[in-house]
Amino acid sequence: MPGPPSTMSLPRPSRCYRCCSSSTPPPPKQRAAESKRRPIRGARLLLTRRALAGAVATVTLAVAGRARAAEGGEGVVGAFNSLFDPNEETKAGKVLPKAYLKAAREVVRTLRESLGEGDAAGDSASFRRGADSAKTSIREFLGGWRGQPAVAKEESYVALEKAIKSLAEFYSKAGPFASLPGDVKNKILDDLNAAEAYL
Repeated sequence: MPGPPSTMSLPRPSRCYRCCSSSTPPPPKQRAAESKRRPIRGARLLLTRRALAGAVATVTLAVAGRARAAEGGEGVVGAFNSLFDPNEETKAGKVLPKAYLKAAREVVRTLRESLGEGDAAGDSASFRRGADSAKTSIREFLGGWRGQPAVAKEESYVALEKAIKSLAEFYSKAGPFASLPGDVKNKILDDLNAAEAYL
């Protein structure tokens, strides 16, 4: 009589599923390196966002300031246009290049200050020292705008040209070390005031 049938046993796997899985976890050193890189990328992104936010805030404040100062109720749109517009409206209501107005105002300011310093000091040496900034502004003004059709007929340009011409004519005749007389000084100041009224 045959004995009882033997129980068939399944073969054991030689390796566990965790070790043979294709998604093998990276070694500890690799995991540590990746964890260090992630905060750096996050910090760079945060800095970029902060820089962008700062730039936007700066432009917004500038626009808001112009919007508050603007007359006529143009609002934010008008302030944006004014911020990036190469031209500017003068006191007399004319629209002129901003670069010209800046250069002309600088001539008025520095030349007037140099004349005032000459009065306060009472000697030509002090006047010449104070006139250095005026010479620079006059040189830049003439170098950039002399004979330019956009401004050559403007009242401010004509008045500044007269003031500069009076100054140049006096020193060409009296010499570079001569003291500026009162009548010439007053004439130059009058021309500066006339130019400022149109800037």
